[in-house]
Amino acid sequence: MTRTVYVNGTYLPETEATISIFDRGFLMADAVYEVTSVLDGKLIDFDGHAMRLKRSLDALDMAEPCSTKELLDICRKLVELNGIDEGLIYLQVTRGSDGDRDFVFPAEGTPPGIVLFTQNKPGLADSPAAQKGARIISIDDIRWGRRDIKTVQLLYPSMGKMMAKKAGCDDAWMVEDGYVTEGTSNNAYFVKGNTIVTRPLSSDILHGITRKAVLRMAQEAQLKVEERLFTIQEAQAADEAFTTSASAFVMPVVEIDGVRLGDGTPGPIARRLREIYLEESRKAAI
Repeated sequence: MTRTVYVNGTYLPETEATISIFDRGFLMADAVYEVTSVLDGKLIDFDGHAMRLKRSLDALDMAEPCSTKELLDICRKLVELNGIDEGLIYLQVTRGSDGDRDFVFPAEGTPPGIVLFTQNKPGLADSPAAQKGARIISIDDIRWGRRDIKTVQLLYPSMGKMMAKKAGCDDAWMVEDGYVTEGTSNNAYFVKGNTIVTRPLSSDILHGITRKAVLRMAQEAQLKVEERLFTIQEAQAADEAFTTSASAFVMPVVEIDGVRLGDGTPGPIARRLREIYLEESRKAAI
């Protein structure tokens, strides 16, 4: 079935969607993005994603392509047109194009580019991967220094996922100066006793929307949260570990660099946080 997508103000079949070859998102990765989950035909954490989008645009001095209300209307219409019950909405905003390639930004007033499309993911909430847990490898973090801006510069995270796949694992955690930064497309955590440990927010990691919600829910569940630097070795010695992201929610981790955590199955805290997150997110979805 051909999807209906949104490109620069127009809804059209994906087979007819085009952008300029001079678009700066295509030529220079001069673009930001967001991914919002859809459960029961409703948007999860939309307000958080909209606020982070504005933060990314402001950090790059990039114009907003539309208002938050207009963006919500576009997302809802795409969900309806494509019949999405469980899935994802991908949004990308670029600096646009003034018709040629140049390192200098286009002239002021050049309209930004905006693209949205849906991905149908039946069973997203009941992912078999979450029942099994993920096996993780560690890799050096060689990305640029503003990882808190959600840009489309995803070459190294993509390479990291392929390194994990080649090693027979599911994903990779990146390490800089001896400490874990984050996963290739998620925030990273370990659990020791009743305490959840995760790296504090800075320009070193993405300020995860799911991260914020899960840490709040953990504290409401009387769990202790420590935001500090940690090593792979600490995580390997933990009782359990997990990651969070908009597309995988809370994903248990059962192995790190060949070291099995606990009994090698998803831990109780990760499982419970996933249940709570899905339950509360469904209630608040719009």
